[in-house]
Amino acid sequence: MATNPTPAVPHLTTALNGPLQQIETQLLEQQPQIEAWLRQQWRLTPAPFYGSVDLRNAGFKLAPVDTNLFPAGFNNLNPDFLPLCIHAVQTAIERLCPTAADVVLVPERHTRNTFYLENVAALQEIITKAGFRVRIGSIAEEITEATTLALPSGRDLVLEPLQRTGRRVHIGDYQPCLVLLNNDLSGGRPEILEGLDQPVTPPPGIGWSNRSKSGHFGHYRNVATEFCELIGIDPWLIDPLFRNCGKIDFKKREGEDCLSRNVSALLADIRAKYEEYGIDREPFVIIKADSGTYGMGIMSVSSVEEIHQLNRKQRNKMASAKEGLAVSRVLIQEGVYTYETWGEQFASAEPVVYMIDHFVVGGFYRVHQARSATENLNAPGMQFQSLAFAGSCTNPDLHQAPDAQPNRFYAYGVIARLALLAAAREIAELK
Repeated sequence: MATNPTPAVPHLTTALNGPLQQIETQLLEQQPQIEAWLRQQWRLTPAPFYGSVDLRNAGFKLAPVDTNLFPAGFNNLNPDFLPLCIHAVQTAIERLCPTAADVVLVPERHTRNTFYLENVAALQEIITKAGFRVRIGSIAEEITEATTLALPSGRDLVLEPLQRTGRRVHIGDYQPCLVLLNNDLSGGRPEILEGLDQPVTPPPGIGWSNRSKSGHFGHYRNVATEFCELIGIDPWLIDPLFRNCGKIDFKKREGEDCLSRNVSALLADIRAKYEEYGIDREPFVIIKADSGTYGMGIMSVSSVEEIHQLNRKQRNKMASAKEGLAVSRVLIQEGVYTYETWGEQFASAEPVVYMIDHFVVGGFYRVHQARSATENLNAPGMQFQSLAFAGSCTNPDLHQAPDAQPNRFYAYGVIARLALLAAAREIAELK
């Protein structure tokens, strides 16, 4: 968990906030109906164990742009929200395995990314404080015995090789009741986790080797439509338009015609909505790998010509995703400006909301000095800092303006939960 949270919040720099204030006002006025509707949805479709949602706030639109079911930033949360995390973990584990006392946490294979390992340590601390024993069961080939890693925070993290006997995994004589994945399985589903008697959550089938972003945003479109019928707003205000293309090979320039056609059509659709709302901005789209994470295989374009003008370096960058996997399918998503900025240098910022079970447990701002309002801020290798939310996303203040800090956070929490509901429907469809 972050140790020095800053009580400030990025500044919304655009004057185009009429539609956004309409959204925030509707959310505040209809909070009882909204929360009742969400409770009903969670009864119909249980929430994933956890998730994080990247949001973009354009002042005229507030929408999710990515939903991660294996979140890797628990160390960036405000430590004041630790009790929320503990309560949510207790609820989630009790639902999955009421008699559970022992948990094994299966992390990503890489062992040199200290930022990620701090997340694993923070997650282990949360589960431990929730009243469970938890050990880290690694599936990395180089972990053949208990290995202690010293982290920059001063904590030690012990990785142990995960073993399997019959239809159960274990670490020596440690027999977990529950297997918790914090590995998005981009490289495929490991044999050691297949066909277990122990519950595995999130289920391996929802890893990036099976899941697609276009599938997720298809579910989100349905959720947003249902929700907006409830509160009486245009779904476009909270839902990014999208299209997708398969059989893409950036290196060989195969599938370029499909990409160009869809980029052109999507830009026209966005432009029509901008005209409808009197928005004087240039439409753009984000092209990203249809599966995978870590901010890889992503580009922003505002014209079809930019597709044809990609140089070899740019095409090679788009051709591969996490773990060196080739990109063959892409999501073409409406670009949502981020008009939240941080600091004297007006660095671009975007909120990331964290949830455990169906509870919002906090979040942080991803802040990037070198990226503009139209670019992806989740850029590996770049300098960025995480700024923990100063307040929770569950405590609106009806006596303040709709865009006051607690109310803005509440709006973030509602939209993030809609994305989590879409992910829950993905899992239900998988089952």
